[in-house]
Amino acid sequence: MSQTISDLQTPPFVPPSAVDNADALPDLMSYRRIVVATDFANAPQSSKTAWSLLRYRRDDIVAVLDPELPFATAGDAFGHGGSIPIVRSFDEVATPDALFIGVSPAGGRLPRPLRSAIAASIREGIDVVAGLHDFLRDDDEFSLAAAASGSRLIDVRRNSERTTATGASFRPGCLRIHTVGHDCSVGKMVASAEIDLALRRRGVDSKFLATGQTGIMISGAGIPIDCVVSDFVNGAAERLVLEHDEHDVLVIEGQGSAVHPAYSGVTVGLLHGAAPDGLILCYEAGRQRMKGLEHIKIPPLEKFVSLYETLATFRNPCRVIGIAMNSRRLDSDAADIERERVSAELGLPVCDVCRDGADLLADAILSLRESVIR
Repeated sequence: MSQTISDLQTPPFVPPSAVDNADALPDLMSYRRIVVATDFANAPQSSKTAWSLLRYRRDDIVAVLDPELPFATAGDAFGHGGSIPIVRSFDEVATPDALFIGVSPAGGRLPRPLRSAIAASIREGIDVVAGLHDFLRDDDEFSLAAAASGSRLIDVRRNSERTTATGASFRPGCLRIHTVGHDCSVGKMVASAEIDLALRRRGVDSKFLATGQTGIMISGAGIPIDCVVSDFVNGAAERLVLEHDEHDVLVIEGQGSAVHPAYSGVTVGLLHGAAPDGLILCYEAGRQRMKGLEHIKIPPLEKFVSLYETLATFRNPCRVIGIAMNSRRLDSDAADIERERVSAELGLPVCDVCRDGADLLADAILSLRESVIR
């Protein structure tokens, strides 16, 4: 199934609190000759931002920059991007208009090997777009060089959110669907984007709402919810939904996991702020230990169904309506067996949106809409 960013593109959403403010997000969709820098660690599976950019913005990318990857093309290294070349130096690319940092390291720290690529881009007056917690604009070396060259340093996680949630009512005709996970980095963003695409292919007025750096970089809009001050997480999510509830369906990207000791706060805040009507539970088949905390075992999926429904329903009547399975560790036969097993155990539709498409989940959403929207 071929996907392009034109399917996801909508006018950029700029929060009212950011208008006329240095934190306002510029039009990320205006870039048409992007170089994506990865982690220089010979580990393409760790560069999930690069993977998603190659899947959803392939037509806007001219090269992947990584001197350590033993591949000639993005397709060989990441499974997406086809013949887009992997280059060893920024100098090998003719007339790029932006360098996108394609890594999502733990803690959002800037990998030191990427500094030289960023510095080279800035010297040439090329804009740099990053989704890290280490803000480029706070780096004296980068800021001084950018002031001299005219390069823009765009930190998509920088924000000015200062609104608490009010428990506002949303437009009755707007169905809110939210992806939640059994752990971090299990495919919530991809599931959200694919569900939105599947709905819009059917003519449904659907909108993907990004809440993380990768989603913002592929769609050009959203709120970096994991970089919002904790008191304002719920309010930021609530306002993001209110700003877009003219659509018939909102597919709201989830973050973290409600049981992860490090990230549960942002997960629950987002869940209560968005007040979804339906949930898609995302999980990775075969993963038994929490990301970054391997001494902690992940509970069974049925416990997550109960937990998320309980948490969500305190804010708005809600239930889990489908399962998005990440089967990257399985071959196709094993994935089929896993899908059938989980569906039978939970009594819910299950699919891997990358392998199978998202039509089963789109069906579940439309069925929910018929029962909820009157």
